[in-house]
Amino acid sequence: MIANRHGSGVSMYFRMLRRAAQLRKGQAIAALAALAVAAAAATAMLNLYVDVQAKLRREFRKFGANIIVEAKAGQSFTSDQLTQVQSIVSGRGLAVPFAFAVARTDKDQPVVVAGVDFTAVQKLNPWWSVTSWPHDFNQALIGVRAEQLLSPSGSSFTLRYQGRAVTLSPAGTVTTGAGEDSRVYVSLTDFQRWTALTPSVIEVSAYGTNLDIASLLQQLQREMPTADVHPVRQITDGEANILGKTRSTLLSSSAFIVVTAALCVLATLTGWVVDRRRDFAIMKALGASDRLIALFVAGEAAALAAVGTVLGYAAGIGIAALIGRINFNAPVTPRLSVFPIVLLGSLLVTLISTLLPLRLLHRIQPAMILRGE
Repeated sequence: MIANRHGSGVSMYFRMLRRAAQLRKGQAIAALAALAVAAAAATAMLNLYVDVQAKLRREFRKFGANIIVEAKAGQSFTSDQLTQVQSIVSGRGLAVPFAFAVARTDKDQPVVVAGVDFTAVQKLNPWWSVTSWPHDFNQALIGVRAEQLLSPSGSSFTLRYQGRAVTLSPAGTVTTGAGEDSRVYVSLTDFQRWTALTPSVIEVSAYGTNLDIASLLQQLQREMPTADVHPVRQITDGEANILGKTRSTLLSSSAFIVVTAALCVLATLTGWVVDRRRDFAIMKALGASDRLIALFVAGEAAALAAVGTVLGYAAGIGIAALIGRINFNAPVTPRLSVFPIVLLGSLLVTLISTLLPLRLLHRIQPAMILRGE
C-alpha cells in the first residue's frame, strides 16, 4: 500500500510538471532557450579550451625550436653527447643537430655553411619556404641572399674550408626572412666528409605544456653542464602569452554568457511564480507544505535545465567543430567528459536562480491571495 501511494505520488508530481509546462509554454520556452544557449556556449568554450590549446601548441611547433643546446665557444659535441641529448628528448620532442663552418668562395668571400639532416630539418622547420630539398650527394640548399653571391644562374659553385674544397650544386632555395637566407645548407654527411667538423648546436622542439617544456629544459641543463642550454624566448614567451590570453578569453566569455542566462532564467522563474501565486495559494490552503511547493518549483527548473543541457550540448559540439574548421582547418574533437560538467553547471545555475522565487513563495498567504488582495 505504501509503495503504491509512493508510486502514485511520483506519477502525480510529474503530471503536474508536464501540465505546468503546457499551460505556460511561452515562459517555459524562454527559460529553455536561455539554458540551451548557456549550455551551448559552455560546451563550445570548454571543448575549445581543451582542444585549442593542443592545436595552438602544434601550430607553435611549426615555428621551429624552443630550446637551444650549444657547445662552448670553439668546441663541438661528441657522438656520445649527441646520443645523450637524443635520449633525453626522445618522446618529448625533436632534437636536430647543426654543424657550422665559415667557408670561402672563389672570390674569397665568407659564407656560413651548415651541415644538417634534411629530413629532420623539414620536421623541425615546416615554416621554411623551400623551393626544393636536396636529395643527392653534394647538393645544397641555398638561402636566397646567398644565391645571389654563389649561384645567381643556378650553376654549381665551389667552397673552400681550411684548404679543402668542395663543389656543390644547388637543389633549391630557402626563404625565412632571417639568417637562414644568407647560409648554405648541405647534408651532415657531406659536411663532415669535407670539414671533419661535428655538430656544435642542437635545436630542440619540445612538445607539451609550458611545464613539460620547462621540465625538459631543466633536465638538459642538469645533464649537459658543459653546454649552454637556453630557451628561445620569442617562441616560449609568445606561446605562453597567446595561450594565456586564449584561456582567459574563453573563460570570461563563458562566464558572461552563463551569468546572462542565469539572469534570464531568474526573471522567467520569478514571473512564473508571480503568475501562479493563486495556484500555490490553493495548494497551501489544501495542506501543501512550503517544502513540497519548493520541490515542485525546483523540479520544474531542474527539468528545464536537463532538457536545455542536452540541446545546448549538441549545438555546442557543432559550434566548436565549426570554429576549429575555420581557424585550424581541423574539427575540434567532441569530448563527452564535458557533458557532466555542463549538466552540473546548468543545474546549479537554475537551482540558484530559484532562490528568489522560493522566497516569494514562502511569503504567500493563502487567505489574502484567495480574497484577491
